[in-house]
Amino acid sequence: MVDNRYATALVIGSVLSLLATIYLSVAMGTHHWYQYHSQPASNDANSNYSDLLKKFEGEDMNEGNYSDALFRLNGTLGLWWRCILVPKHLKEPDLIMTKCQAFTLPQQWETKYNSPGNIKSGEDLLRTYLWKCQFLLPLVSVGLVFLAALIGVCACLCRSITPTLFVGLLHLLAGLCSLATVCCFLTGMHLLHKISQLPEGMDYSPSWSLFLALVSSPLQIMAAALFIWAARSQRQHYTRMTAYRVA
Repeated sequence: MVDNRYATALVIGSVLSLLATIYLSVAMGTHHWYQYHSQPASNDANSNYSDLLKKFEGEDMNEGNYSDALFRLNGTLGLWWRCILVPKHLKEPDLIMTKCQAFTLPQQWETKYNSPGNIKSGEDLLRTYLWKCQFLLPLVSVGLVFLAALIGVCACLCRSITPTLFVGLLHLLAGLCSLATVCCFLTGMHLLHKISQLPEGMDYSPSWSLFLALVSSPLQIMAAALFIWAARSQRQHYTRMTAYRVA
């Protein structure tokens, strides 16, 4: 039998875990991790829509090409998507539409260079590993949560609270992975802006998808704390009960 306190902790921990997984999944699938606010392209004499679109689209386009389009066309960037704002018709620049392009798997594993897109500038190992980590870590986090859920279901079927400690540790690792994802993304963007030629008057800032991923981390850690507390407290309770019966 599980005491009401432990049952309550398990239920609250499960709800927090579910919310964290939903938040992280939404963040992974959206393109609002980072947003750029530049001068309206219609007023920028240097803007060439066709040229910028060619730089932005295509699976074989390098980082320097699509970054330039993001900087100049009010782009938004996510883990798997990049989007820009373009007019529906050149004759009607006030009618704006969002044009998105997904990062392909090869692009997720591409090498980053000291000068974006310039192979001759040499490989930037730090940005390369940050880019790969920001792609892998959220997948690892979600995978750990699903593994913990599977173990929890098996524990319920066996009517045992013993695996709950392991479930808590998995949630703790998942929370750390979510936090590390946000840190890798922000660090990578800071380094990219540092070595890029940013257009005059452009502004940039984190967006709501990044904050969703950031919120998922403490939720997973709180769920982990509840699971670990329930497992340890229940074990101590059984130990005291056993000692009392022996005495």
